[in-house]
Amino acid sequence: MRVLKFIIANIGPYKKYVFGIFLAMCLITVDNTLKPLLVKLFIDIVSGAEQGNLWVVFTFYALLQFMLVSVWTMSDYCITKYTAKFRLNVAEHFMTKLYEYPYSFFQNQLSGSLTSKINDAFQHLPHLIFTIINPFMYFILLILISLGLLASVAPIFALSMGAWVLLFFVITMVSMKKSMRLNKEYAEEKSKIIGLAADYLGNMMSVKLFAARTFEQGRFFKLQKPFVDIAEKGGFYHTWLYGFLGILTSLYALAFLSALIFGYQKGVVSPGDFALVIMTNFNIINTLYQLSHMLRDFIANWGAVDQAIALLETSEITHTDKPNASTLNCIQGKITFDQVKFHYKGTEPLFQNKSIEITAGQKVGLVGYSGGGKSTFVNLILRLYDVTDGAILIDGQDIRDVTQDSLRENIAMIPQDPSLFHRSLMENIRYGRADSTDEEVIEAAKKAHAHEFISTLPQGYDSLVGERGVKLSGGQRQRIAIARAILKNAPILILDEATSQLDSVTESLIQASLWELMQNKTTIVIAHRLSTLLHMDRILVFDKGKIVEDGTHNELLAKGGLYKHLWDAQVGGFLGDEKTEDEA
Repeated sequence: MRVLKFIIANIGPYKKYVFGIFLAMCLITVDNTLKPLLVKLFIDIVSGAEQGNLWVVFTFYALLQFMLVSVWTMSDYCITKYTAKFRLNVAEHFMTKLYEYPYSFFQNQLSGSLTSKINDAFQHLPHLIFTIINPFMYFILLILISLGLLASVAPIFALSMGAWVLLFFVITMVSMKKSMRLNKEYAEEKSKIIGLAADYLGNMMSVKLFAARTFEQGRFFKLQKPFVDIAEKGGFYHTWLYGFLGILTSLYALAFLSALIFGYQKGVVSPGDFALVIMTNFNIINTLYQLSHMLRDFIANWGAVDQAIALLETSEITHTDKPNASTLNCIQGKITFDQVKFHYKGTEPLFQNKSIEITAGQKVGLVGYSGGGKSTFVNLILRLYDVTDGAILIDGQDIRDVTQDSLRENIAMIPQDPSLFHRSLMENIRYGRADSTDEEVIEAAKKAHAHEFISTLPQGYDSLVGERGVKLSGGQRQRIAIARAILKNAPILILDEATSQLDSVTESLIQASLWELMQNKTTIVIAHRLSTLLHMDRILVFDKGKIVEDGTHNELLAKGGLYKHLWDAQVGGFLGDEKTEDEA
């Protein structure tokens, strides 16, 4: 039912085109059912069974023929007008809804699988609507008009046809439940395979570096069996079903034709009646048999769309703005954690009653073992996750009471592994501020020392970076991310190992630009290379979700605690551990 609800909720702007298609199908049905009647009149007049003017019948036939051409043209026009627009509406609906989901939802999903499901809805929803109108509505009208024509010849013909159609319909409907279940399972297995393929292609470098082609093929083959099993199960089920329906149809057609011949021999059926009944009968049989086969594709598409729409009804808590959410008024950039509690779903609490204040313009470093809570601390400020209890305030405003867009517009983030779009370098840097000019983009790139390598590319700032920026090195991607942050110029700045992939010379050049960027901004810096934090106003040391130390570099060394241990453990200023999944 959720597919039908989705269609009803979103078809509004296109209902005039859908009505046009419905009207066209009604007229086409009238045309197809009246033509056997005209053939009957032709035959009866020619054979002398009836009196009449052949040219009058010819005129009606010609009118129907021209009407049919006009109606099909109208139908094609309406289909063209609504299909593309409705598909865009579907895509926009999914993009808007998925944006409301928390970051954890996307961490637990394969992007290829999500894309596959959205594509199913994008492709199949318009066809589902068209199929409901034609052939389903077409067949209903065809049956009603045809039964009336058969009843005019002999009521027994109409009764027998009605009984057979009812039997065919009941068998089809009973089989539909199992068919829908099989097709939902097929759609789910298909999305898994596409998701795995996308994951494989997206990590091709790792596959090659670890010579893991055989391993990945093994994973793929494991998914092949359930996919093939459910595909064959569904295929064989429909094969036997249509075979059974075909036998019933053949028996009915032979019985009906025998009765018609018997009636003609007895003189109760005229030659024209014979033609009318046999044409109408075969018209319904062929249409119904085609409908039963089309129903298979309809159910398959319905199952695929149902799986896609299920994404919109996920049990995940959505990250939506409050109805009365205000715009964040960030003038100073003071950040306050007030008795914050937080834990990831199904895990032990990470933060318990954490209270801390970062004053406006303060430069704060975050250090500690991986998994200690540094990235979680930052993600909570960005509201990628909501706190379990307590509150996070920026300039005294609870971040849950302001719009997420206004919150993130006031924060510039330079991640350790920047994500770039498969667009030009100009577009990727301009992502920091959409209304920036080309000159401002280039100036930001110069400050980030990205202009040098961009200038060497054949297409310069118009060069495409590849999916997720794969055409660029890690250091080049970081410089693009730094340029974005410089261009954004937000009052709060977060750096997560922002220079970890740069060579020493480039890093020393960029540090000056970053230090300039930090001025008059509240800055949070996550670093394993502790030497980059020497000039921070304050350093917070994390361990197992707790801030165990708080002070300047010299103060923390003097305490002789965890920070000193980390400092002493470094070789050349680098802390020898890597981020875990929770810190990524």
